[in-house]
This record gives sequence, C-alpha cells and structure tokens, in this order.
Amino acid sequence: MSSAKARHALRLSARVSAELLLVFVMLAVSLWLLGRMWSVVWPLVVGLLLTTLTWPAARFLRRRGWPPALAASLVTVVFLLVAAGVVALIAVPVASQSGELTDGVVEGIQKLREWAAGPPLNIGDAQINNAFDTAVARAQDGVGSMVTTVVTGVSTVVNGVITAVLALFLMFFFLKDGPRFLPWLARQLPGRFATDVPIVFARGWATLGSFVRSQAAVGLLDAVLIGLGLWILGVPLVLPLAVLTFVSAFVPIIGALFAGFVAVLIALVSNGPTDALVVLAIIVVVQQLEGNVFQPMIQSRGLGLHAAVVLLAVTLGGNLAGIVGSLLAVPVAALIAVVWNYVREQLSEPPREPDGTDEPDTASPVPS
Repeated sequence: MSSAKARHALRLSARVSAELLLVFVMLAVSLWLLGRMWSVVWPLVVGLLLTTLTWPAARFLRRRGWPPALAASLVTVVFLLVAAGVVALIAVPVASQSGELTDGVVEGIQKLREWAAGPPLNIGDAQINNAFDTAVARAQDGVGSMVTTVVTGVSTVVNGVITAVLALFLMFFFLKDGPRFLPWLARQLPGRFATDVPIVFARGWATLGSFVRSQAAVGLLDAVLIGLGLWILGVPLVLPLAVLTFVSAFVPIIGALFAGFVAVLIALVSNGPTDALVVLAIIVVVQQLEGNVFQPMIQSRGLGLHAAVVLLAVTLGGNLAGIVGSLLAVPVAALIAVVWNYVREQLSEPPREPDGTDEPDTASPVPS
C-alpha cells in the first residue's frame, strides 16, 4: 500500500467533507431564514402558482393588443368570479338539501344504535348513555384546551385569508409586470450571472406551469371517475362532490381525505351503509390509482422527473413539513432538477470534433 496515495486520498476526503459541510451549513442557514420569512414567502409561492394557472389567458389578451394592466385586471376578476362560482356550486346544493341530509344523519345514527344493540356487540342504551356522559365530562374537563384549539383555528383561518388576499395582489402584479422581470434582473446582476440566472428562472417558470397543469389534470381525472361512480350509485350532490374532489386535488393527502369523507358521509345518510361502503371502495381505488399511477406518470412527463422521484419527493416533503411540504415537494424537486441540469450543461465539456487526421482502424479484431 502506497503511503503517498493514502495521504492524498485522506486529504482529498477531508477537503470534500469540509466543502460538503460548508454547503450543508449554508443550506441550514437558508432554510432558517426561509422559515423566519415564511409569512411573506408563502403568499409569494401561492401567488406564483396562481399566476402559472392564469398566465395563458393574460398572455392571450396581451398578444391581442390589450394593455398589461387591463389584461391583468380582467384575468384577476374572472379568476375571482370562477372561484366564487365554484364555492357557490358546492354550497348552494348542500344548503338546499341540508334538511334531508340532517334527517338522514339522525336516521343513520339511530340505525347505528340499533346495530350496536344487536349481536354480536349487544350494547344496551345504558352503556351508550354512560359513554355519552363520559364524553361530556371529558369535554367539560378539557374546556381550556378546547378554547385554545378554537383560538388557534380562528388564527389559522385569519392567516389563510390574509395569505389569499396577498396572493391575489401578487398574482395581479405578476400578470401585469411579469415579462419585465427577467430583463430587469439581468441588468442588476454582474458578469455571467446576468445570463445564467435569467435562463434558470425562465426554465423554472416553465416547470411551475407544468406542475400546475399536471395537478389540474390529475384533479379532473379524479373528479370524473369518482363523480361517475357516485352518479351510477344514485348518490345526491354528485356535481358538488365532483367539484370538491377537483379542488381538493391541489391539497395533497388532506384534500383527498376530506373529499372522500364528505362523499362517504353523504352516501351513508342518503343511500345507506352498503352504498357508502361501495363509495369508500371506489374512492380508495381511485386514490390508489392517482397516487401510484396517474400522478407519477403525468407529473414525470410534464416535469422531467422519474415517477419514483415524484413519490419519494412527496413522502419526504410530507415528513419534513406536513401538508405544505407535500404540496411544494414536487415543484421544489423539479426546480432543483432544473438548476442541476443547467449546471451540468455548463460544466460539461463540448464534444470534440474530428479533425480528419486519424485514420480509421479497419483491422479485424479477430485474427484470421
């Protein structure tokens, strides 16, 4: 064993380790700063995602000669009207059939009590009443924590409203002044950064657009399949449930669970437990197909990521940052891939062109 080679390998390993350690420290500091500025970063991210969804309409109007401010204003107003229409499409039919649903819930609870009173459980009314009294006592003991939970929930709703308002304003300004951002950024950066950074930003913008379109395609597919199953079973409120499924597709995990819970509940109180179990089976099958087949296929094609990378990114994002991490995991992974591909392009050596001086080797590799 060569001592010189061993020393060189150790020095190289130490240098690489020190450089990686510095990179990790820089990443940790960046993530810490990102967390401190999250109240500003999160509306910015939402505004960018909304802009990628509405930019094609604004671009169409701008190409037809509309002033940027007027085109951005019209697209923003139309987006608000569409969002309000979606909410009304869900809320109005539910409100109109709220009486029937309430009666169905009461009837469903009574059926559950009758089923629990029979074999094999044989739970009597006295046991049910005792369980109810115990639950009430625990609720009374936990009034303080309940108040804290309510206050936290109200704070979350208020923060959500503020985020939505800021995101809408940012969407308007992005639609209005977005095309001027990259030229302005190129003028502010020195040297080669003036060329590299705008190119990376432009590719990242195209990647975000692919992400939003792929999410919309997955949500539409879920809404069609689940809505078709509900329609075949004769479950009421099919259209609101389909719209709710489409909208909830943009919120990973929790959105699908919430939409599925609402569909199963309505099927239970309107059609009975058998159809509710069938609806549950349909939702489970569709969600499994979405998570393991449709979403990885569509997103991997639109974002240039392998299906396994998409699955791992969503899992890692959910473990690190919950629902927000799951929502941002795929676009962040795609943006990292954009940066990596550009850096690899810049660092790779150009292919050598043949100069014609080398004679081709025509000798046979196998001796005769």
